[in-house]
Amino acid sequence: MRIHFPAIIFAICLLADCSGTRSTEPPAQSKEPAPAYFKVDPATAGVLKGTVRFTGRKPTRKKIDMSGDPACAEAHHGSAYDESLVVNSNGTLANAFIYIKSGLEGKKFEPPPTPAVIDQRGCWFHPRVLGIQTGQTLQVTNSDPVTHNIHPLAQINREWNHSQGQGDAPLARKFIKPEVMIRVKCNIHSWMHAFIGVVENPYFAVTGTDGTFEIRNVPAGDYVIGVWTETLGTQEQKITVSPAGEVGTTFTFKGE
Repeated sequence: MRIHFPAIIFAICLLADCSGTRSTEPPAQSKEPAPAYFKVDPATAGVLKGTVRFTGRKPTRKKIDMSGDPACAEAHHGSAYDESLVVNSNGTLANAFIYIKSGLEGKKFEPPPTPAVIDQRGCWFHPRVLGIQTGQTLQVTNSDPVTHNIHPLAQINREWNHSQGQGDAPLARKFIKPEVMIRVKCNIHSWMHAFIGVVENPYFAVTGTDGTFEIRNVPAGDYVIGVWTETLGTQEQKITVSPAGEVGTTFTFKGE
């Protein structure tokens, strides 16, 4: 039998695509499924309310020396006081951070579309205590006529350090992992401090001038509530939120 080599070579080329032409279409990309965020049923969601009280002798607030920066001193007319422990006139605490510490395992919450904001104003960080959800944008602004520096001293998240002058555009950053709390300082003005509580859910609050807090739209369930204060430590309580119920609780911290 006579073998026709040209015919064999031609057939091999057809199988191996000897013509050199290749498909220019990119390989199909598999799309990642959208995150399955937990949606709260508003008909069964509850409300958590409470008060953070203070007992003991009300401390005398220390005066802050801002004379090293005349613009800062002028912003306070020469009288600025430490805010690490603020006892309200009704015997409650301001700047206490309250959050659901456990009980939401297995639920993933969508980060809010609006940013949490820290402003550098009057040579202070405003607010001093801030809550933010993982993945939510933190926006940092400078309303002062001087240069500031924001330096979150994160231990679990990535530490970063950025100066911001007068009129500079806002900074935008995110924290990916939960961390309670992240201390923030200004490397230029040593008296400037803030604290950021990063949690994986939207259930947190910070007490104000009346020492109360309210957390709404809480799914029914059993929880551990954590409270953090800058100088008086932390506390926890177990609570149960019934369907469409309202839970009231009180935390009491004792001074010296």
